[in-house]
Amino acid sequence: MSTNVQLNSSTAKCTNTMSGSLMLIEALKQEKVEVIFGYPGGAVLPIYDSLYNSGMFHVLTRHEQGGIHAAEGYARVSGKPGVVIATSGPGATNLVTGLTDAMIDSLPLVVFTGQVASSVIGSDAFQEADILGITTPITKHNYQVREVSELPRIIKEAFHIATTGRPGPVLIDIPKDIATVEGDFSYDMPVNLPGYQPTCEPNYLQIRKLVEAVSRAKKPVILAGAGVLHANASKELTEYAEQQQIPVANTLLGLGGFPADHPLFLGMAGMHGTYTANMALYDCDLLISVGARFDDRVTGNLEHFAKKATVAHIDIDPAEIGKNVPTQIPIVGDAKLVLEQLIKQEGKQGDQKEWNDQLAKNKQEYPLVYNEEDTELKPQKVLELIHEWTNGEAIVTTDVGQHQMWAAQYYNFKNPNKWVTSGGLGTMGFGLPAAIGAQLADRDSTVIAVLGDGGFQMTLQELSVIHELNLPIKVVILNNVALGMVRQWQQLFYEERYSESKFVSQPDFVKLSEAYGIKGVRIERTEGWEEKLKEAITSDGPVLLDIRVSKDENVYPMVASGKGLHEMVGVKL
Repeated sequence: MSTNVQLNSSTAKCTNTMSGSLMLIEALKQEKVEVIFGYPGGAVLPIYDSLYNSGMFHVLTRHEQGGIHAAEGYARVSGKPGVVIATSGPGATNLVTGLTDAMIDSLPLVVFTGQVASSVIGSDAFQEADILGITTPITKHNYQVREVSELPRIIKEAFHIATTGRPGPVLIDIPKDIATVEGDFSYDMPVNLPGYQPTCEPNYLQIRKLVEAVSRAKKPVILAGAGVLHANASKELTEYAEQQQIPVANTLLGLGGFPADHPLFLGMAGMHGTYTANMALYDCDLLISVGARFDDRVTGNLEHFAKKATVAHIDIDPAEIGKNVPTQIPIVGDAKLVLEQLIKQEGKQGDQKEWNDQLAKNKQEYPLVYNEEDTELKPQKVLELIHEWTNGEAIVTTDVGQHQMWAAQYYNFKNPNKWVTSGGLGTMGFGLPAAIGAQLADRDSTVIAVLGDGGFQMTLQELSVIHELNLPIKVVILNNVALGMVRQWQQLFYEERYSESKFVSQPDFVKLSEAYGIKGVRIERTEGWEEKLKEAITSDGPVLLDIRVSKDENVYPMVASGKGLHEMVGVKL
């Protein structure tokens, strides 16, 4: 670096001559990045060399997929962008699943990939991959840096794009020579993106339309999604629901956006949602969607979804409004700002007492149930106990499958940003690395990684990071020796032909955990199992629990593919 000016994170308006790799490090400091998740390789060696004495906190995950899922967990809990570095070729392509996951679940990431030198791009050089072409459909935006002078501007734009409007991942591809050549660094330029101007403030006339619709409604319901959490609008949602006495259902990713112990809460809606929430969506005359995109797992068969209702859709992404469900009252804007405007209107409530009474009765008559008298250990009971011992305040991460749905159903979230799961993409292997990012985002919270025995084995190498950083994560494996949700579908819809869904053999998870330096505990339904579980969950350090649960337990209620929300099975055992 050829400069006489001391480089540090406070040099917001200095101009220095430095290498591209140093520009990257200084830009990350300017963005107040707290942690970087990454994995080095040839094309990013200049970046890692500059990182060496930077003072920045870097987490060396054991796989690039683990790195990007950890960044997702960090982003979900902190609300700040997760930052990832990976090398060219396979390093970059190993990020594809995480990028897709973050894109569909609206998580802010800024991802840096190394690239072969500019002079050999397009020649099939060693570890070259067209990562721009590969990731164009699965990123909010992507860049390849061609001039070192462009790097500061590109990084600043990337953080702006990732964190504004509907959040999402942005990728920056940096050829190796760009990281080594020098140029002038300045980071005080304004972001100027004329083609990117997200609408945050809602249209007043549309607000008034919704206020009037609420005053006429006799059966209103709010469907609240992850957009409430991204907008930090949980407080406003609760205030509005209480002001208008409108009951609230959550999507899977929206859990925690409305207190689960609130009298107006109906539970989770959708394929494995509660009877009360699903029937409310089916029977309502006014449906107010706040930050939810009407995913097929929420709506079921669209021919039967909210057919009696006027639909109001509040979303910061105009592309989502009317995409799946016809919408009579579209409101484009930030959920927090929209709810603030609705609260200020102090609209007149409709005549909805009979509706609210009926929903309260449904909650009493059709609760979530399971057969606790079985001789085998029930996963639902495990989650109820964990909820009790953590006072419902732990951060819970999951993989995808039966255990995910049981966690969503039985760990009743009272607070926002405590639920970290893969929604739209349904990514197995997500939960363990996501727990690492979640714990780094909130060092003081208890983090419980609820995993299936299948998903755990996809990213189990990240146990090494938990041990290395001494993160007090509790890894709870609900072990049914199967790909549980696949097995459930094969039982119900494929005449019990269990094709490749049951594990013939598994490693000893306790010994495996101990090999990584983490205490391992096996729990079965024997005398004293509850005390054994409580001791592990409430202990100080990291623990892995191999919990042997019922092999044939299914997730209910369930809406089968092609059915409407009113056609649930397994509502009451």
